[in-house]
Amino acid sequence: MSETVMDVRQIMEFLPHRYPFLLVDRVIEIDGTERLVGIKNVSINEHFFSGHFPVKPVMPGVLIVEALAQCTGLLAMKAQPEELRKSLIYYFVGIDKARFKRVVEPGDQLRLEVEFVKQKRSIWVFNCRATVDGQLAASAEIMCTPREI
Repeated sequence: MSETVMDVRQIMEFLPHRYPFLLVDRVIEIDGTERLVGIKNVSINEHFFSGHFPVKPVMPGVLIVEALAQCTGLLAMKAQPEELRKSLIYYFVGIDKARFKRVVEPGDQLRLEVEFVKQKRSIWVFNCRATVDGQLAASAEIMCTPREI
């Protein structure tokens, strides 16, 4: 079991998302401004399982990508000086190379790994992977950009 670096209350200080759209439960690793690992505990009580799919509950791929995007926002915010954090929000602006390899079901724990690749002008680029028990569930290259609130 990894040590918690940021709990959900600390995450909410950096992200504007709230229930039911906050998809990161804790952060277990941060390597400066280069890498972050978050955790999403997937429960049968998630609101989306009632319709996706009632017979075989599966977490929608777009929400796995959203959880990864929230982790990129956390890493990008951690890279900013503290005085700027309250005045910025990071928007998801692009996705490339998205692939889905494994279904995510109730009871799974998603490990959300994001790694900073580059910044070109105001666009930040990250390599992202979501795994369950060491198996790749999804991967993508995600782009975000900061804007003043």
